[in-house]
Amino acid sequence: MSAVSAPDPNVFAQAREHFDAIERFLGSKEACSLRESDLERELEKRGRELMRQLLQAHLEVRGPGEAAGPVEGADGIERNQPRLHQRGLETIFGEVTIERAGYGAEGAESLHPLDAELNLPKELYSHEVRRRVAAAAAKESFEEVVATLSETTGAEVGKRQVEELVARAAEDFDTFYAERTEWRRPEETGSILVVSVDGKGVVMRREDLREATRKKAAATRHKLLKHLSPGEKRNAKRMATVATVYTIAPYVRKPEDVVRTLAPYNEREETTRPRPENKRVWASLEKTPEQVIRDAIREARIRDPEGKKRIVALVDGNPDQIEALRKVARRYGIVLPIVLDFIHVAGYVWKAGLALHEERDPRLEQWVAQHLLHILRGRCGFVAAGIRRSATRRGLRRKARKPVDRCAEYLHNHASYLHYDHYLAKGYPIATGVIEGACRYLIKDRMDVTGARWSLKGAEAVLRLRALRASGDFDDYWRFHEQREYLRNHVPRYADGKVVPVRGRPRRHLKRVK
Repeated sequence: MSAVSAPDPNVFAQAREHFDAIERFLGSKEACSLRESDLERELEKRGRELMRQLLQAHLEVRGPGEAAGPVEGADGIERNQPRLHQRGLETIFGEVTIERAGYGAEGAESLHPLDAELNLPKELYSHEVRRRVAAAAAKESFEEVVATLSETTGAEVGKRQVEELVARAAEDFDTFYAERTEWRRPEETGSILVVSVDGKGVVMRREDLREATRKKAAATRHKLLKHLSPGEKRNAKRMATVATVYTIAPYVRKPEDVVRTLAPYNEREETTRPRPENKRVWASLEKTPEQVIRDAIREARIRDPEGKKRIVALVDGNPDQIEALRKVARRYGIVLPIVLDFIHVAGYVWKAGLALHEERDPRLEQWVAQHLLHILRGRCGFVAAGIRRSATRRGLRRKARKPVDRCAEYLHNHASYLHYDHYLAKGYPIATGVIEGACRYLIKDRMDVTGARWSLKGAEAVLRLRALRASGDFDDYWRFHEQREYLRNHVPRYADGKVVPVRGRPRRHLKRVK
């Protein structure tokens, strides 16, 4: 091994001088006259500059990274002309300059082994700046991300750059989950594996609407120039498919137990109900519902490779989603019970009840509870026929009885997914609270901003980053993403994908090229 010379002791001199200046400031009359909050802000600003100088000094100590062997590119050309090149790097402390050895040959692009060793990104912004951008963009608008970075770091990033970095930050999302194997062992989690899907619209730029919606939007003729009339807001959204996969312990109940929980807040029921485990949520605007459902079923199989758990699907009645679930389940050879959200069913029954009773009628709640009890006992056909007869006997006109007919039709069309007596006996969940919460968090809280019109690329990236945070996977993902960046940006540039290691501090014969 070659000897490595000792670092120049003067490299850290500027940082020491800055530290001494901070120390002098803290003991000065000026500092003693400041309020504590003003002192914190001033110290943070000066400390950030100190960190930048220390990082700069470390990079100088590290040297330009001379190659420890021949440098041959993926093009088969050996580069034997070393020169010193400089590049900037915008870090969370501010911009630093990196001087590194570049190996070139006539007609060939230079290679910089130190770039690979440091895993430097191609663009100006460091991976840590990119991580901060991604984390902030998952929570707030791009304008607010710019402001947050300015307030909390020394990095200067414009709005357009934020949008580009967010898109780049999310590009390994599918690969991360496809290669992930670190799930809790099946025996450590509940015996029921739940897959649930839903849909939520996002207002898009016209060019990023799906083709059919885009054609309808183009054909729309507005009545006013500066205001949308009622009904003219249609054809502005693209549907995102939202999915979740989680495990849960069985929760065996009787129909009467469920009806009691529909009363005002039941504290005992909330404390005894098992909680979802290993919950993952995500959403996609780019993929079709069938593609998202296929990903969900595939993950469920990966979590339970030996098939020891019972897989259950929870839906809200969307026929396309139900058909996609059945199709994918057949493809995987899975017997998949599909459970219709009981809260949706209760909503239809309540509307039917209001059509048959006055809102203040004391018999209304008793009527609703009795009919829900029949449904929970597996008698949805009996309920559908009964409420229609009630509407006929009372002589309700067509418009007045419409909620009754809708309820009966809903129960009839979804009878295959309303076997609540069997579901409750097996301890299955019968409500879609988890996926409803995912729709609210992933889409409504961030994407449904007044006046916002999303590009497909930007919206998909933000949805992925929010999903990573909601699933508790952001930190693991980012480590995976940085490794993927190394494999993308550096490994393919060298012969046989073997990055040349660096030797250490510089040889003085290298020439600087600016």
